[in-house]
Amino acid sequence: MKISIITTVYNNQDRIANTVNSILSQTCPDIEYIVVDGSSTGKMPEIIGSYGMRISKYVGKPCSGIYDALNLGLRIATGEIIGILHSDDLFENENSIQLVADTFAKTNADGVFGDLVYVRKSNPKKIVRFWKSAPFDPAMLKKGWMPPHPTLFLKRDVFKKYGMYDTQYQISADYDFMLRIMSRPELKFAYLPQVITRMRMGGASNRNLKNIIRKSREDLRALRKNNIGGWSALVMKNLSKVGQFF
Repeated sequence: MKISIITTVYNNQDRIANTVNSILSQTCPDIEYIVVDGSSTGKMPEIIGSYGMRISKYVGKPCSGIYDALNLGLRIATGEIIGILHSDDLFENENSIQLVADTFAKTNADGVFGDLVYVRKSNPKKIVRFWKSAPFDPAMLKKGWMPPHPTLFLKRDVFKKYGMYDTQYQISADYDFMLRIMSRPELKFAYLPQVITRMRMGGASNRNLKNIIRKSREDLRALRKNNIGGWSALVMKNLSKVGQFF
């Protein structure tokens, strides 16, 4: 079972080596690793070139945003399963992808997700938030529940049937996408109760007050677009984050 991992890169090139090494150290034997350099500036071609054939595909092409870059990666991915690791993030350990692959094999699910920890930007060993997910229940979507997007792995056929990320959203296209697919009764999702990904604080969604407000507006729009809910679901979604700090 081939698994494609997509990494998108913009201005955060300083720590890209940590992300690349996190993937190249995985024990899973059949990984297609795709790097999409959406800014196509700086030393990225040189950095990626230093890894030789260990990086399956590198695309240096200006993109209109992170979701445009992700869609580009999705279009060229050939794995049966597709996952994402952004250029500031790390897998929890060298067995993370193998655990995901084993879960797909055992459950025959269309998607697998796990737990996530937010870590300090300067110290990925220092945990700030622990996002513990739960077994999938579609009724929870109306209560603002969602799995951590960076831990979500999907069969490539899911993207073929239900589309990719809607680039009209600047911050919440991942939430819109998850609502779109997880409200489909024909799709099966499996929860892997393990930390899969370490995500550095300071991402686009919580970088500043302006982005937080924009994300809330986009989240509300996504909820209404997918006929999941409205303000009450949005409030519950935001309140659910409080417990992740304790």
